[in-house]
Amino acid sequence: MKTSELEKLLSEGGCYFLKHGGEHDTWFCPKTGKKVRIHRHKSKEVPKGTAERILRDAGLK
Repeated sequence: MKTSELEKLLSEGGCYFLKHGGEHDTWFCPKTGKKVRIHRHKSKEVPKGTAERILRDAGLK
């Protein structure tokens, strides 16, 4: 899954962008009250385990 696809899933799930970091963007997921960090390279693939962890932390899986 590409970073842009992951961000789209987060957005559709009710999460929203908080801030830009050095290499990562921070998103907040109100469903779980957690913040998740996503690497900023939109066209690169996110490792499967990392993507699953982010979606689980966001309450989307």
